[in-house]
Amino acid sequence: MKTSERARTRNRSMRTALRSALKAVRGEKDKSEATKRLSEATVILDKAAASGLIHKRNADRNKSRLSLFIQKLG
Repeated sequence: MKTSERARTRNRSMRTALRSALKAVRGEKDKSEATKRLSEATVILDKAAASGLIHKRNADRNKSRLSLFIQKLG
């Protein structure tokens, strides 16, 4: 297997996990449950930024927007 194919499959699975984590936070209606999901998503976002899958500022922007979303939950 070529290195690029291995990287492609790894990136694809990481990106899928990342998107699922973001959707899980946005789909919550309960503030405490959304906060738990945010901490999980934060770890995934930081790992994705560290590995170069997404840019660090992209990860920071997503974390900021998700925390604003949670603050607006009642």
